Order: sequence, then C-alpha cells, then structure tokens
Amino acid sequence: MKNIVVLVSGGGTNLQALIDAENSGIIKNGKITCVISSNPDAYALKRAENNNIPTRIIPRKEFSDSIEYSKAILNALNEEKADLIVLAGFMTILDKCVTEAYPYKIINVHPALIPSFCGEGFYGLKVHEAALGYGVKVSGATIHFVNEKADAGAIILQGVVDVLNDDTPEILQKRIMENVEWKLLPKAVSLFCQDKIEIVNNKAYVRD
Repeated sequence: MKNIVVLVSGGGTNLQALIDAENSGIIKNGKITCVISSNPDAYALKRAENNNIPTRIIPRKEFSDSIEYSKAILNALNEEKADLIVLAGFMTILDKCVTEAYPYKIINVHPALIPSFCGEGFYGLKVHEAALGYGVKVSGATIHFVNEKADAGAIILQGVVDVLNDDTPEILQKRIMENVEWKLLPKAVSLFCQDKIEIVNNKAYVRD
C-alpha cells in the first residue's frame, strides 16, 4: 500500500475526487495518508478532516523564497514517507530540490491539453480564458509528472471536452473539472500505485 500525500492551497475539489475514489475502491494499492496545505484557510483542510486524514499547514508566506519553502515541504514529505505526491490545486511552484528527490513520483493536473496553454502564468481561469481567446474547439485536462519546469513533465493521461459557442471561462472550467479532472486524476493515481506506469526516454507509458 503506497502512501499518497496531497498538496493543496484552496477549495480542494480535486482532493475530494481522490477521497471519493479511494472510498469507492477506484484507487487500488494506495491510501491518502496526509494533506499538506500552503494556506491555513484552505477548505481542502476541512475535506481532509471530515475524512479523518491527517493534515499539515506549511504557510507559504512564512518563508522568504520558494527555495526555503520547498525545503520545508521536502522535509514534510520525507517525514510522511510519501510514495506519491499529488498536487491538487497547489499554487506554489516547487524548487528542483523537491522534484529531484522525488523523480516521477509527483503528479499534477493541468486544465488544458499540454503543450497548449501551459507553463508559468497559466493557472486557474487564465488557462480557460486563453483557450477561449484562441478559439479552440476542444479543450481538456492533462495529468502529468512534475519536473523542474512548469507543466513540462511526462504526460500520463489526457481527456477532452467540446468547447461550446457560448462558453465562458467559468463554464468551461466546470465542464473540464467534472468530465476530465475528477475522473482522470484518481485513475492516474491508481495506475501509479499499481506500478502500471512505465517511463521510457522521459515519456510515460501506461501498461495494462
């Protein structure tokens, strides 16, 4: 059974999807053992508490820079004996000291089809605003491993939704979360926990 540590900053809807998937048996050979928040007021902490999941609060504002903050996160991950780290709406880019310590063991969900609308500055509604501004006909989400560059790690899973003529960023965001993020993130976590993801030449391949 692998220890899953989830990093959060906000409402925790993706965390809830993971909790529901674990409770329903979708996630196999893995258990959420800790939730770490960069924000002491994050509602995600309440979601963890409601499901008896231990939590830690490591406020970003208490550290002078991202390197010092990343070192604190790394110490916590080591103490929690993390086998898999999931970034679920975690709003801080981690320094390479974390990604190098946990290569191909950190998973993130990005609300677009990488390599489109990704990288530094593309987060939250900004992603969907950019997609609609470009006039794309489909969008979606990407589950990928995290490395030292923003949204540049090996892609594990992707899913798409149609973009409709009257979509707003908020409507598109909701459709992608409900139809892609909340389904594929737990699936990717389960695949990892079952050792069904193989890395070849920095690309991720899912094995049956």
